[in-house]
Amino acid sequence: MNPAQTPQRTTGRPRPPGRPRTGRDPVVVVGAGLSGLSCALHLLGAGREVVVVERQEHPGGRAGRLDMDGFRVDTGPTVLTMPEILDEAFAAVGESLRDRLDLLPLAPAYRASFADGSVIDVHTDRRRMTAEVARVAGIREAVGYLRLREWLTRLYEVEMRSFIDARFDSPLDLLGPDLARLAAMGGFGRLAPAVGRHLGDERLRRIFSFQSLYAGVAPERALAAYAVIAYMDTIAGVYFPRGGMRAIADALAGAAAKAGARLRYGCGVTRLERSGDRVTAVLTDQGERIACDQVVLTVDLPAAHRLLGHRPRRPVPHRFSPSAVVLHLGTDRTWDHLAHHTISFGEQWERTFTEIIDQGRPMSDPSLLVTQPTLTDPSLAPDGHHLLYVLAPAPNLAAGDTDWDREGPRYRDAVVRTLEERGLTGLDASVRAERLVTPADWARQGLARGTPFSLAHTFAQTGPFRPRNTVPGTANAVLAGCGTTPGVGLPTVLLSGKLAAARLLAASKRRGRR
Repeated sequence: MNPAQTPQRTTGRPRPPGRPRTGRDPVVVVGAGLSGLSCALHLLGAGREVVVVERQEHPGGRAGRLDMDGFRVDTGPTVLTMPEILDEAFAAVGESLRDRLDLLPLAPAYRASFADGSVIDVHTDRRRMTAEVARVAGIREAVGYLRLREWLTRLYEVEMRSFIDARFDSPLDLLGPDLARLAAMGGFGRLAPAVGRHLGDERLRRIFSFQSLYAGVAPERALAAYAVIAYMDTIAGVYFPRGGMRAIADALAGAAAKAGARLRYGCGVTRLERSGDRVTAVLTDQGERIACDQVVLTVDLPAAHRLLGHRPRRPVPHRFSPSAVVLHLGTDRTWDHLAHHTISFGEQWERTFTEIIDQGRPMSDPSLLVTQPTLTDPSLAPDGHHLLYVLAPAPNLAAGDTDWDREGPRYRDAVVRTLEERGLTGLDASVRAERLVTPADWARQGLARGTPFSLAHTFAQTGPFRPRNTVPGTANAVLAGCGTTPGVGLPTVLLSGKLAAARLLAASKRRGRR
């Protein structure tokens, strides 16, 4: 069994021959989520000693797991894009994604269904998607799609090299040729009008702008720069790892253990020991004191601040993204019109954002993401059964006052009825196992405001204005994860770990010169 898959207190293997030892205490990474594991791999590749401390009995963090009567459930992200960023983490220790994971491309990436009964398959292949747009909306819209595709590609190229995979020390770091290019491309305008310049069909506009909801902002208010998420989803490609999304964390942890990391599961961090401006040790709920040369905190941002013993001063409080209600259903049947990922749009689109973000109440005409991973990997459910992951965006606990412990079961029934009305006939009767997760449950897991999506990507919380991965007043601690730069999403979280590692390595180099 892979050490990363074994629920024990300490795992690890001897460091490969020739791997330099620094003579210093290790870097301690708090949290074996995707950002923490990415950070660990980049540090290991640079020759650092690494200890990863994780309170759960397995790796993954928000990319969680649940075994439910024979159904192997992913409780966190379900959409994998930009696998080259994942491969970069493996390459840091001389491994490759291909050797660790079996990634299956999804075609279509999504299936979008609408209240008028129409269906659009979202293909990442240029030719297939052009034909699909022409089929449902005509040649003029197909031409607009090609223009949009070109714009999204140029947007991604500019943003990735200068704004996403980049370290910021101040807003002045934004200044440069790519800032002018991004402005000239309309990146500082609004997302919905930017997409609308290329597409007139309302259904197509939704397909290329709905992603902003997970960044915490309505398309009418989101920066056009966030169309880069649509590039990742609709052009770069969507994948699924055999074995489920949990296989990603297992693979990263396995590579880290092979490279010499010590992985400690079932071990929560209670306090950081300090001397002056340095963290000298991590104290755990097992009574351990782990001396450290540097420390990486990947826990939710408020929890990181509590461990550090201070909260940064801000003239305006942080704004958190909306949350989600997630319904995990193990069923004894499937429905032919479902793809791996199906977006079921309600008729009322703009009202959805008003209700969730402005009014703080659940959607009255819900738009839902329905993922059926067993269409791609049947091994995730018992023979003859299927697994459904239904995500309904919802207000976070600060935005609304819904008593989810009381209202959650009623909302579950309403979502199931909605899906049955939209073609999943007999869904309720087919359920053999289920688990409901509400914003109250996310809060009990320690996630601020009861949202798994952390801080919203408003302008004031984007790029150099987002909480940096450095810690003021602390010389040897950095942050990683979705609450810091570059932000929310599986690819960006992996990059967050890479950027955190780069911070620590640069700091070590400066110390070595003094």
